[in-house]
Amino acid sequence: MEIARNPDARIRDISEVVGLTDRSVQAIVADLEAAGYLTRTRTGRRTRYTVNHDSLFRHSAQEGLRVGPFLDLLAAAGDDAGVGPAGLD
Repeated sequence: MEIARNPDARIRDISEVVGLTDRSVQAIVADLEAAGYLTRTRTGRRTRYTVNHDSLFRHSAQEGLRVGPFLDLLAAAGDDAGVGPAGLD
């Protein structure tokens, strides 16, 4: 969700928001990229992540459901709750 909200965020920025170590976030991001949920693009020394909204969930309980609408739902719920862009208010 944090990558969808802020594609230019660094691993360090994401780890602060989600409360995990840099190393844990790096491993999760690598897993998501390997599974096709994220695309990584290098621009100079920066990395930009793009969520592939058309990716399908892997679990059988969500068979046929795309990631994008779920992220949109979470973003709308965060907006309704008054959650700021970094998820901290």
